[in-house]
Formats: sequence, C-alpha cells, structure tokens
Amino acid sequence: MLMQTPRSAFAASQPAAPAPMADLFDAFNLMGSQMTLGPNEEIFGEKEPAEYVYKVVSGAVRTYTILKDGRRQIGAFYLPGEIFGLEIDNEHQLSAEAIGSTVVRVVRRSAVMSLAERDGEVARALWSLTARALYRAQEHVMLLIKSAQQRVACFLLEMSDRIAATDTVELPMSRQDIADYLGLTIETVSRTMSQLASESSIGLPSARRIVLRNRRALNALNA
Repeated sequence: MLMQTPRSAFAASQPAAPAPMADLFDAFNLMGSQMTLGPNEEIFGEKEPAEYVYKVVSGAVRTYTILKDGRRQIGAFYLPGEIFGLEIDNEHQLSAEAIGSTVVRVVRRSAVMSLAERDGEVARALWSLTARALYRAQEHVMLLIKSAQQRVACFLLEMSDRIAATDTVELPMSRQDIADYLGLTIETVSRTMSQLASESSIGLPSARRIVLRNRRALNALNA
C-alpha cells in the first residue's frame, strides 16, 4: 500500500465545480495532502482498510481486480477532478493504481465523514458521488453484454464527454487497459477501432489520440 504522506503544497489549478460539489472540493484542498505517483504505482490494494478518500489532480487512475484465472478486470477509470476510494464498507473492494504520472489529493475518510455530518452541502455532494458511482457500475455491467463494436463505441463516447467534451480525445489509458475494462482482448479492441476508422466513424491519428468523426453513427450502434 502507498504511504499517505504530504509531498508538496497544493498548487494545481482546479476545474470549476457546481455546488454542492465545490464545497467538497474545497474540503479536499484544505484538509488533504498532495501525492505524486509514477506509472503503475499502487495507491491502495483490494481488501485493505478504506482509511482515505482520493481526488485526481492530474493524470488518471484505474481500479481493478485480478480474477481467479489470472485475468485483470478494470472496474473504473478516474480522471482529473474526480473523487475515488469511497466505500460502503471499511475495506476497498478493488485495488487502485496510477496509469501514468499522476497527482492525487488525499483526505482521511473520517475527516470527510465528520465534515459531512456538520455540512449539508458536503453530505449532498457525497450522496451525489455515491449515486454516480453506482450508475456507472450498472452501466459497466450492461456494457459487458454488448458486442465488441458497441462496447468500444460506448467507451469512446464516454471518454469524449469526460475528458474534453470535444471530438478529439487524448486517452490516458493503453489499449490493454481498454481491453481489460471492456472484457475484450487487446487484439479485438485494436481490430474494432480499425473497423470504426474504416467506416469513417473515428480517426486514429495515433494510438491514444482518437477523433470522433461521426457521433451519430457511434450512437446508432447502441440504439
């Protein structure tokens, strides 16, 4: 498990957040310590005590579990401005690690819970985060029963909305990460992206830069 010790003063600029989420972000800035992680560095492990809550400042984080057959199943990706590590129980259900060079803000879970008891806005923000995490988990389960083309299209649309809200997306995760999230092989992910590119639904300027050329076609795959 990564030791939670302060690394540097909080200096990164933060995206604007709607109330009451802004109050929770302010709490992270005031109460938390900043940590810098290298690629693939563990933040917490599965079944470890859930003593801290985390907010991505820069970079990206993946949560995952190792299945009995040795395969890795990624549960979620967390991007700048997003909070992770909230658990219903006192243990983490999944492991978490930095995808690339990443900075996170760390706050003791007990401090966040105590603040939520005193501040209704923070309590509402935590409820909103929990509901959003549940919704995404449900969407992820439904995604895994779709065709490979549908899974990849859904993933690219979601990343476009979450990362830049534009048609050009610089993905922080690798093709292997995408495959482990979508329950596919890396060969299937690459083949499906090439197929979407041949249909002019997307462009592939590089391995991680994706251009959504025809959102209507991508959305139609899941209609």
